[in-house]
Amino acid sequence: MKDLVIYIAKALVDNPDAVEVTEVVGNQTSVLELMVAKEDLGKVIGKQGRSARAIRTILSAASAKMNKRTVLEIIE
Repeated sequence: MKDLVIYIAKALVDNPDAVEVTEVVGNQTSVLELMVAKEDLGKVIGKQGRSARAIRTILSAASAKMNKRTVLEIIE
């Protein structure tokens, strides 16, 4: 899941070297914290949150196949 988020985020931003994802693993739920450069934050979130919602939809579909729940948090 972490690699998937990194791949999508690097495709969206101007500064792909600043993309960082940390994973906090629990029993049933994993939390992925996405950090990007300050100037790229708007590109990851998108207009009215559309890009962020799309990333979360892809993530939830992929994690459902593995019978897990994954949550994406975008850190400023």
